[in-house]
Amino acid sequence: MTSYHKPDEKTLQGLKDVANKLRINSIKATCASNSGHPTSCCSAAELMSVLFFHTMRYKADDPRNQCNDRFVLSKGHAAPVLYAAWAEAGYVKEADLLNLRKIDCDLEGHPTPKLAFVDVATGSLGQGLGAACGMAYTGKYFDKSSYRVYCMLGDGECSEGSVWEAMAFASYYKLDNLVAIMDVNRLGQSEPAPLQHDMETYRKRCEAFGWNTYVVDGHDVEELCKAFWQAQQVKDKPTCIVAKTFKGKGLKNIEDLENWHGKPIPKDRVDDLLNDLQALIQVPNKTLCPQLPADDAAPVDLSQPITLPSPPSYKKGDKISTRRAYGVALARLGQASQRVVALDGDTKNSTFSETFKKAFPDRYIECFIAEQNMVGVAIGCATRDRTVAFASTFAAFLSRAYDQIRMGAISQTNVNLVGSHCGVSIGEDGPSQMALEDLAMFRAIPTCTVFYPSDGVSTERAVELAANTQGICFIRTSRPDTPVIYSPDEKLEIGVAKVVRQSDSDCVTVIGAGVTLHEALAAADILASEGKNIRVIDPFTIKPLDAGTIVSSAKATRGHIITVEDHYKEGGLGEAVLSAVATEPGIIVTRLAVTGVPRSGKPQELLDLYGISAKYIANAVRQTFAN
Repeated sequence: MTSYHKPDEKTLQGLKDVANKLRINSIKATCASNSGHPTSCCSAAELMSVLFFHTMRYKADDPRNQCNDRFVLSKGHAAPVLYAAWAEAGYVKEADLLNLRKIDCDLEGHPTPKLAFVDVATGSLGQGLGAACGMAYTGKYFDKSSYRVYCMLGDGECSEGSVWEAMAFASYYKLDNLVAIMDVNRLGQSEPAPLQHDMETYRKRCEAFGWNTYVVDGHDVEELCKAFWQAQQVKDKPTCIVAKTFKGKGLKNIEDLENWHGKPIPKDRVDDLLNDLQALIQVPNKTLCPQLPADDAAPVDLSQPITLPSPPSYKKGDKISTRRAYGVALARLGQASQRVVALDGDTKNSTFSETFKKAFPDRYIECFIAEQNMVGVAIGCATRDRTVAFASTFAAFLSRAYDQIRMGAISQTNVNLVGSHCGVSIGEDGPSQMALEDLAMFRAIPTCTVFYPSDGVSTERAVELAANTQGICFIRTSRPDTPVIYSPDEKLEIGVAKVVRQSDSDCVTVIGAGVTLHEALAAADILASEGKNIRVIDPFTIKPLDAGTIVSSAKATRGHIITVEDHYKEGGLGEAVLSAVATEPGIIVTRLAVTGVPRSGKPQELLDLYGISAKYIANAVRQTFAN
């Protein structure tokens, strides 16, 4: 077994000097912007110095190289110390640090992937470790590479349950390439953190979650060098380095005092404090450089789209639920690319991600009932384009991970989220299981494409398109079996609706999706028997919505549109259509949707009870004729 070699005195002094340079540059940057968190940076200075200039292996001129060690600053408010570290490494110009938080500078108040050295946006606390788990899982099990993942957390964010979901995940999957660093500086934003400096309780908690744990002096560079080295020797366990630090370390009459969170140093005190820090630096010129990584992770080929190996095998009239068709589609896509991976939250036999698991068990991640962490892990897996990640659960439970999804947009992630069991059509399970807000949720995400397939063929195409689409994709799948309405060679595109029923005498345009599209088609048959024709549209994607087809159809049907959706009125299909026609004169939109909290019952009973079944669509059309 290799034994530890203490760094020489020159290296140790160099690390101390770097730590104080990081403090100086963090203070200068936050003073220049007159905002930020210099005291939170000061507690982390030695941790960052040892990590970036002794422990981590990376190419400083190529921060997003696939072989580099990864670093996630979960305590994103300490962004200036991260920027200062990359300035010390030579990637960021030191002069640019003074543009912190300015409108034309990418050194924002919290880190985002506008910067090549940031993989995931942080700042909404408690999320960094989940993403780091996804990166570490990818490194160990998919890339089978030697790169390691480091995640720095603040002690305040350890009150977030998502941190402990990630802790459980990492130990279960034996992520020995993952190191969490807790910067325990005792003080939160408005008062001390719950445990303050009770380091033994932190140790016990981390060990109870199955982590190899070291409690260290977070300002002792030699102790930190040894702890990070020890972490590299441990097999089958992630390591947590619980570092006792002081907020505002090195700042006279500020260190370890309350009410300094998020405040720049007052102008009348800056020079004295900077002089104090400068006096501690013995070798002002740069002496330390990061080690280079092993070249053992293959670059990703993004030149070709990922395509299904053959057209869908369904025939018109076949019956299959879109949730089951999702599983089939994902397994088929997995044949086409090794980069396709699946995650689920212990619902794989309901979402049918188990179809993928059976085909590719080595590319499936069971995340158990921890949806926040599942989404965070999926975002981590998707960083640097290492995987094309699909994460699924009941759509209702993705609401629990909405903050991770919101941050995923800021992270520029390409993660694909699949929500099954949407709407009252799931039936007897009742309202706690029914997603009725999910379209509103995902439509509000700026980078999100929202797919709502209505049959097996369109589901397969939605999965294929999502795999090749930038930004977050959400695919909404339904529980009931419904007939296949498209032929296998039907071309489906993002933002292009399908007119699935039309004639020259259509008097109303009805727009449905998923289950309600089939109800609309049934209503069309009922009305046709009465001599009344309606046009029926399948939007396929709710965002972007095909406004052109909707407007032209409305104009062809006397300006009448009826939308019908298995979703609440607020934020769903109906409101999307209203937005699309808002500037068009003479178009009237009648919306049929679920109103009020629903109840258990048979699917058809519930569709009737909430007025979104075929007979209620037909009644709404008759009412339009009557008017």
